Amino acid sequence: MEKLDSYKVNLKGMPSDTVSYQWRVDDDFFSAVQGPEVQHGSLDVALRVKRTSGAYELTFQLDGTVKVQCDRCMELMDLPIQTQCELRVKLGDDFSDDGDLVTIPYEDGTFNVAWNLYEMIALEIPLRHVHADGPCAAQDVEEASEADSQKPTDSRWDELKKLMTNK
Repeated sequence: MEKLDSYKVNLKGMPSDTVSYQWRVDDDFFSAVQGPEVQHGSLDVALRVKRTSGAYELTFQLDGTVKVQCDRCMELMDLPIQTQCELRVKLGDDFSDDGDLVTIPYEDGTFNVAWNLYEMIALEIPLRHVHADGPCAAQDVEEASEADSQKPTDSRWDELKKLMTNK
């Protein structure tokens, strides 16, 4: 966890009502977090922490790319990530994470945003990821399936195919 210490935000000792942080999230970050969805990427992260009455508003600005596997050709591809996420944090007696409101113990007063940052990145990845038109090796897959379709088939299957098309 020492690699992620730079992602600690000191809420109790904030010098002013608004503080900004900048990080470069790369493969070392993803390796340290050990999350299952993303292992590689490069993103710029800007965090603005604003003290409000009774809570802190954390606004994350994420911009960069992560590497994911293409669903068609199984090759790694760059997926652009550009988003803004918000999180509210307050100081309290015990730690709790209720979705958009996180409570940090008074004694600690610091909040390590590394895991929350990772989750924000992972949530931006769509369920289906494929290359944009052009570079996908799926074209090779399509060409192979076209070649397979030109091979002679067993005539028994042809009769079954006719039944499926005559609904």
